[in-house]
Amino acid sequence: MREQTMRLDIEATLNNRKVLFQKKNLLYWYKRLYGLLLGDNEAVSGLRILEVGSGMSPLKHFYPSVMTSDIMPLDYLDYVFDAHDIDCVSMIESESLDVIVLTNVLHHLQDPIRFLSHARNKLRTGGRIIMVEPYFSTLSRLIYLHLHHESTDFDLDVPCLPEVAGPLSSANIAIPYMIFWGRKGWLHNVFQYYMIDESKTFYYTGISYMATGGISHNIVMPHWLYKRIWKIDNWLANVFYRKLADFFSITLIKK
Repeated sequence: MREQTMRLDIEATLNNRKVLFQKKNLLYWYKRLYGLLLGDNEAVSGLRILEVGSGMSPLKHFYPSVMTSDIMPLDYLDYVFDAHDIDCVSMIESESLDVIVLTNVLHHLQDPIRFLSHARNKLRTGGRIIMVEPYFSTLSRLIYLHLHHESTDFDLDVPCLPEVAGPLSSANIAIPYMIFWGRKGWLHNVFQYYMIDESKTFYYTGISYMATGGISHNIVMPHWLYKRIWKIDNWLANVFYRKLADFFSITLIKK
């Protein structure tokens, strides 16, 4: 069953990636997000950056020097491994990475805290983990609970998925939010290994994502108009994040 699910997840990922690169406005949404996370290519020059969960991600399209990885064996990746066992990946030397990036990946991991603890082994002292995950504002809570296809379960005793069918199909988008915003005991586990860089925490737009049609729908909009909508929407998401934000970004610094 797991092999079949993996195959279906790979097929879905390849199809989603194909759709993504055909949608100019959606690519722009990602480009602006990555710019907020990393800056421009000059800013990351000389840094060793690893992306975890690179399946559909266009990050390397904008930052060619970034190393990519995923548990799915996709032929465009630099590394294939289970993120939970990143500390055992011999191809990546211990304390060699400056940055690890995850975009909407943590909520797919069976044991996010285990990943964070093991990822520490590959980061240099002061190295960073930069993550983007769903944020539950007034608006996004309605979307995630009633319109989004991934599971949202706040009734958990531990920050883990009870079972994993496949890397793409298994998820609980509430877990990262509860780790960083809801359960102090869970956050204490993170503080064993990292500090949070409060200056790098920000919220990100969701309305302008929906305005692209995402992966599943096709909404035609002039690119010049979309860029203006993105700018207004992202400003609103940061100023009124409790009401309007769909995502948050948090940066952890290795102790």
